[in-house]
Amino acid sequence: MRLSLLKTALRDQLRRPWLLLLMILSVALGVAVVVSVDLANQSATRAFKLSADAVVGKATHQIVGGVNGIDESVYRVLRVQHGYRLSAPVVEGYARALELGRQTQRVLGVDLFAETPFRTYFSSSTQVPLESFAAFLTQPGAVLISADTAQRFNLQTGDRMTLVVESRQHVVTIAGLLKPPNDVSARALEGLMLADIATAQELFAMTGRLSRIDLIATPQQAQQIAAALPADLRLVPASEQANTVTQLTAAFQLNLTAFSLLALVVGMFLIYNTTLFAVVQRRRILGILRCLGVTGREIFVLILLESAIGATIGSLLGLGLGILLGRLTVGLVTQTINDLYFSVTVRGVDVDPLTLVKGMLLGIAAALLAAALPAAEAASVPAVTVLQRSDLELRVRRWLPGVTRVGCLLVLTGAALLAFIDDVAVSFTGILLGLFGVTLAVPILTIAFMRLATATLGRLGLLGRMAARTVTQALSRTSVAIAALMVAVSVVIGVTVMIASFRATVANWLDQTLTADIYISAPSVSANRASTLDPALAERIRAIPGIASTETLRSASVYSPDLGAVRLNAITAIRRRDPKLYRFATGDPNAIWQMVQGGAVVVSEPFANRHHVQPGSAITLDTDHGPQTFPVVGVYYDYSSDQGFVMMDLNVYRRYWNDPEISGVSVYVAPGANVNQVEDALRAALAGRDVLVQSHKALRDAALVIFDRTFAITTTLRLIAIVVAFIGILGALMALQLERTRELGTLRAAGMTLEQLWRLTLLESGLMGATAGLLSIPSGFILAAILIYVINLRSFGWTIFFQAEPQVYAEAFALAVVAALLAAVYPMLRLSRLQAAEALREE
Repeated sequence: MRLSLLKTALRDQLRRPWLLLLMILSVALGVAVVVSVDLANQSATRAFKLSADAVVGKATHQIVGGVNGIDESVYRVLRVQHGYRLSAPVVEGYARALELGRQTQRVLGVDLFAETPFRTYFSSSTQVPLESFAAFLTQPGAVLISADTAQRFNLQTGDRMTLVVESRQHVVTIAGLLKPPNDVSARALEGLMLADIATAQELFAMTGRLSRIDLIATPQQAQQIAAALPADLRLVPASEQANTVTQLTAAFQLNLTAFSLLALVVGMFLIYNTTLFAVVQRRRILGILRCLGVTGREIFVLILLESAIGATIGSLLGLGLGILLGRLTVGLVTQTINDLYFSVTVRGVDVDPLTLVKGMLLGIAAALLAAALPAAEAASVPAVTVLQRSDLELRVRRWLPGVTRVGCLLVLTGAALLAFIDDVAVSFTGILLGLFGVTLAVPILTIAFMRLATATLGRLGLLGRMAARTVTQALSRTSVAIAALMVAVSVVIGVTVMIASFRATVANWLDQTLTADIYISAPSVSANRASTLDPALAERIRAIPGIASTETLRSASVYSPDLGAVRLNAITAIRRRDPKLYRFATGDPNAIWQMVQGGAVVVSEPFANRHHVQPGSAITLDTDHGPQTFPVVGVYYDYSSDQGFVMMDLNVYRRYWNDPEISGVSVYVAPGANVNQVEDALRAALAGRDVLVQSHKALRDAALVIFDRTFAITTTLRLIAIVVAFIGILGALMALQLERTRELGTLRAAGMTLEQLWRLTLLESGLMGATAGLLSIPSGFILAAILIYVINLRSFGWTIFFQAEPQVYAEAFALAVVAALLAAVYPMLRLSRLQAAEALREE
């Protein structure tokens, strides 16, 4: 490209800085959202992997057992009789440390003398003094924590901490501080506490038992060890648990990424509009350049280069904003993961260079893609027509039938992807194609709406008719602004209806299943691990006056040879006295419960969808008496976990698992007794124990608080999309008003007052907003249906019952109109200061 041509373009850009600013801002916001969500997802995942790697160490395999773990005699036989020296016993669990702000800590109980080949905690790199090692081995309740954690909470060697495990409290002493040699190692120790194996067994009430045995073994040795294990134990790869846990969040993170890309897609409309306006504003200059011999190819490259410059600046700004926004987003993502999946500690944002490169390339690619059509338009027309503004609008109208047909084809393609390919990523692609298809139909729909508006606004006189005509006469830009606003408002409707429907479904489910008056449980320290209560508490609770009956629940994680880890709920018979407590997808509840009492199981809907299990099939579970197969007789609706549950009778559970523990007690108050007084009596009886005593209402409210917290980040992304769309329509109106400067100057010279000019502009903006609002209602409704019946079902496996109040659609329509009217204020303030003579001046 000629250097003089580039200099001309740069000078022209500097004369119109607000155009460049609009492009930079649109790219920056889109890139910032994508980068922030990506950084938050990666930071949470990396924090868990670092923690998992720190716990697993160099182990290649693990011996694991059932609900009660492994008898420690297995370790002695393995190490002494079979001679497998590269083995280490581990007792692992979670506890809340009161002195650490009640944060959840992963406690790892290890044998100091077997640890060296596996983990580096006790090597010289962690700078632990010898006296700390001595205290760790000889002092009861001794633990090691990271030096960073101790410094953050003003703790030092010799200080005591209170750990809450299940409903019990234990006092431990800090025997020493781990000082890892680098930042990666330091972050791996976040939320991790080391204890001697005897101390850990006391903490978790596992005397004589282990959580697992770590091994470093060759494939041949692994086969020999597996063959020698008792029937209730199994040998698994060391990475199995970490891989399983990270897979849990895959759908959640994919949904966040898809929503984050929305802001970039909406920003593309703005880039297109900005580039098109830049082309139209410079049509005279471009025409002169073409007449002077500049080729169409040079014009095309010039416009793309200008867009690339703006996109590069915007992407760099977006990277910085994304890192800042990521610091907020990572907290929301981490809280959701802790609530729903597993415990993870994230102290900061991992700024991965690959994420920054991806964000940069996305921003530039989006800008170039959006600018390609205006650039091609400017490059393809003859020199004489570049000088004519009306030529563009004429060609746009000639293209309308073809563009509309392409839009219909994209909608049909998106619908086919949604209907026939059962994949979440493909489903989001189908939604994106559908949205693009609808936007391509916006121009022709805008013309139809403006014809109707002309007849209606004609009652307002000349200004009403002029407003409708102006929108259609500048269709090349107004339709793009309308499309951007329509997409953003459609997403607001779709996501709002989805969240409202989901919340109403969960609320109804809670009302149906939470029928007891009071619920007693141990505080949960990890979403994927059930806490336990002392079984003796159940008898103490039943003895309290005013209690008619109680129901006992045992939640445990068991293993299926076919399905992997399975979350199991075992319930007592009282739940079955009212079959309506659980809503089944099909079948007679009375008959289902009778079969459950006889040894069958029911599964939750997410479990059934995730593992393709239906009534009539069977599930094999490893029990303490070997593998057992249980028939599946029903699928029930459940919204407490997207991983799903298997449910069986508590007596059946204890027939196959030697597990007397309980996870929760539901209390039914006797008729005539005061619920509040019984609740106070329970708190008094259980005083001194870390036990949750919650009323029906308190538990329901707590569940809905977690629900609302889960969707906080989705709400944030939705608002950002609206901001981008608002900027888009602001840019379109500024372009429209500034381009019409001469026309508006003529109107002022002909006698139009400033008040009439304001009314005309507000009418035009209101029409654009109203058109976007009207189009967003059906598209938002369809999007909500897709999110509910396709995306949620494929991502999480549960059925949401569609509920939408008319108020949602009315508010969305009002949002579109108000956004358009507000966007008109600034352009009008600029034009109101313009004198008619200045507006009419040609040169």
